[in-house]
Amino acid sequence: MKPFLLLATRDHNEAAAAEYRSVLRHTGLTADQLEHVRVESKPLPPLDLSLYSGAILGGSSFNISDAQKTDLQVRVEADLAALVDEIVDTDYPFLGMCYGVGTVTTHLGGAIDRTFSEPVGPIEVTLTAEGRADPLLTGIGDSFQAFVGHKEACNGAPQGVVLLATGTDCPVQMYRVGANVYVTQFHPELDADDLSARMRIYQHAGYFDPAELDDLVAMAYASGVSGEQHLVLRNFVHRYASD
Repeated sequence: MKPFLLLATRDHNEAAAAEYRSVLRHTGLTADQLEHVRVESKPLPPLDLSLYSGAILGGSSFNISDAQKTDLQVRVEADLAALVDEIVDTDYPFLGMCYGVGTVTTHLGGAIDRTFSEPVGPIEVTLTAEGRADPLLTGIGDSFQAFVGHKEACNGAPQGVVLLATGTDCPVQMYRVGANVYVTQFHPELDADDLSARMRIYQHAGYFDPAELDDLVAMAYASGVSGEQHLVLRNFVHRYASD
């Protein structure tokens, strides 16, 4: 099987390693089936996407809507924008988690801003009629719980996409472009263990009051997030694995 590609932008070694382990665990892939490329560590080299079964983009501490950006953030955004241009234009198998909403929506000319930000925690995600029929959501009920935590979001679904899942405080939770390009605002790679570890890493990054960490960890373990969200990753791998 051709490996899958995980594109990471986390400028924190522990967070990047934890994200990779989460994606491995919840996709069911082995380490030799998931190539990890950290875009923030060096300029993204030319990639021959035909060598991979598909690409996954992880979350990020960067925000497309940031008013001020470091040179590193500007470079990462430019590198990813060029790759996303190719991915969308060729309808290449792609799953962008959280940060992927910003990159793909920007490519499509949509709006990314702070209108529908969500605090760290569980939310209810509801499938649309199109979502209930989509192969990446096979095995998932009409609604499920998943973890979120984002400072920016898509302000309305971009023109031409298929809205697959919605939320109460952030209406666009998942959409598809063409037949094979997907983005989620929620995190399909996170369970309570993953979220707790990530909150400890980003305790002082502005996502929540640092003094609330212990309460948020307890909330994560008491939530109704049951694991259905991981099926998005499993289904992506099963659908696109190729020789």
